[in-house]
Amino acid sequence: MSDEPTTPPDAKNTGRQPSLSSGEQQSGIESLTLIDEHEEEVSVDGQTVRRRGIYLLPNLFTTAALFAGFYAIVSSMDGRFEVAAIAIFIAMVLDGLDGRVARLTNTQSKFGAEYDSLSDMVSFGVAPALVMFSWGLADLGKFGYTCAFIYVACAALRLAKFNTQIGLADKNYFSGLASPAAASVIAGFIWVCHDEGWLGGQVSFELSVFAACLTALVGMLMIVNVSYNSFKGLDLRGRVPFVVMFAVVLVFGVVMIDPARILLAVAVCYALSGPAQVLYKRVYSK
Repeated sequence: MSDEPTTPPDAKNTGRQPSLSSGEQQSGIESLTLIDEHEEEVSVDGQTVRRRGIYLLPNLFTTAALFAGFYAIVSSMDGRFEVAAIAIFIAMVLDGLDGRVARLTNTQSKFGAEYDSLSDMVSFGVAPALVMFSWGLADLGKFGYTCAFIYVACAALRLAKFNTQIGLADKNYFSGLASPAAASVIAGFIWVCHDEGWLGGQVSFELSVFAACLTALVGMLMIVNVSYNSFKGLDLRGRVPFVVMFAVVLVFGVVMIDPARILLAVAVCYALSGPAQVLYKRVYSK
């Protein structure tokens, strides 16, 4: 009889690796990935639930808007200011779509809100200021880049203020000029100047000073305590009379006659609507 201890069957070396549970396998896969999976807490039937991943559809529009803003910056560096201005307007359209798509498809998320805010900072904060600076403010020296910085800083403050008031402020009104509307004033102005041939050496000193003051003024309108209609109360899912569709076609036709000047006129009228309402109330309330 052998004195060697008997080895249990499960302890013998069978040449097989011990099996892993599904949780251990998932943990092992995550440890090999270079990008962490996004998780956020959502409320479902009054209970807090952690969900992984992001919604693709609305964030595709946000990414496209971000690219349009980046493309505007690159185009201005190449001296293609008309393309840069159009890219900013395209970013505006895409920015308006991502939020509405998220609400219509019930794909709203905290990640989407933060991503949209960062995209807005690039497309409607940094891009308009840099495009304007490249167009005619660079020759003004410190005064030029100071006015451009005022616009960028005000855009950042406007977006930070908006993010802290989500769910608290009246959704039908903005407090201060929205950053896309401010960017439309800058983009429209540059587009009109391009059509007039006011580029490079054709930009007078007086026009550059006016553009710098306009940039700083539009920037400050984003942080003043003035209400602007947000038009978020419009119901795009309901039925409308047939004549409304004809009116939309007519509006597109009018804009195509002279898009630069008409879009600039609309943007300036909207930017002035807030201060005009305040002035009207103060005059007629006495």
